[in-house]
Amino acid sequence: MNLSNTKILLLAAILLSSVAMNAQKFGYLNSSQLLSELPEVASADLQLENFQKDLIASGEKMVKDLDAKIQTYSKQAQEGTLSQVQMQQKEAELSKEQQKIQAYELEVQEKIMKKREQVLQPIMDKVKAAIEAVGKENGYTMIFDSNAGTILHASESEDVMSLVKAKL
Repeated sequence: MNLSNTKILLLAAILLSSVAMNAQKFGYLNSSQLLSELPEVASADLQLENFQKDLIASGEKMVKDLDAKIQTYSKQAQEGTLSQVQMQQKEAELSKEQQKIQAYELEVQEKIMKKREQVLQPIMDKVKAAIEAVGKENGYTMIFDSNAGTILHASESEDVMSLVKAKL
């Protein structure tokens, strides 16, 4: 090997090591799998389920009370014990109660969404902090969520699930 070839090989080795030092490191994890394995999420789900059951029970009581009033009204209307004015008043009252139930259904949905956010936000913040710590400590340029479908090719990256779980 002559001196020129040696210089070329040495220069190539320097360039390759420089490229390797500057190479970006990518990682991925499956956020759904991670969350499903956290005990805090199971506890939060149970808390949300109980909250939802309580709200639904109240709504079911409202519906049951309305049904009883409708039955009473129907019976009175069939027996002819109500005047036309009384029938109109009862129908208006029943209509108002039905509107209250519909408003309550919307309120329940809003309350559940707010409760979900309140219960899950601290967990999500903890997970985000753990992912950021793993990224910084292990020199990852980016960590992708494979659950979100953002990875098209993952052979060059590493699954950081075990590292994030260890942080949690």
